[in-house]
Amino acid sequence: MSDREARTPTPAELRILRILWRLGPSTVHEVHAALATEKSVGYTTALKMLQVMTEKELVERETVGRAHRYRPVAAEETTQRQLLRDLVDRAFGGSVDALVLRALSDVDVPQADLEEIERLLSRERERRS
Repeated sequence: MSDREARTPTPAELRILRILWRLGPSTVHEVHAALATEKSVGYTTALKMLQVMTEKELVERETVGRAHRYRPVAAEETTQRQLLRDLVDRAFGGSVDALVLRALSDVDVPQADLEEIERLLSRERERRS
């Protein structure tokens, strides 16, 4: 397993990261409470996941009194970029256009989103010219 693969969050780890991005630095208790609103997860499971995520350097732990506070190492946007690059490389052979075409053909994209995509493409074209 490469270093990049080792630091790629699993779906369960990504759920915890989303909670930490939303709440900010949080204790195991706070993460567990947020997880429990989505799916039944034991406290010790949440603790173990945060410990593994610390080892993988996905989160950092800070001791505050008797509690530990966890915070993501990378910003949400950075993680999204990493996951997107990985998806493009692994599933689409590095082809961004193949990814976009697949997404647009397989998902019912609302008109407002299509218009926003057109604006983004236009802005990108202008930036590159």
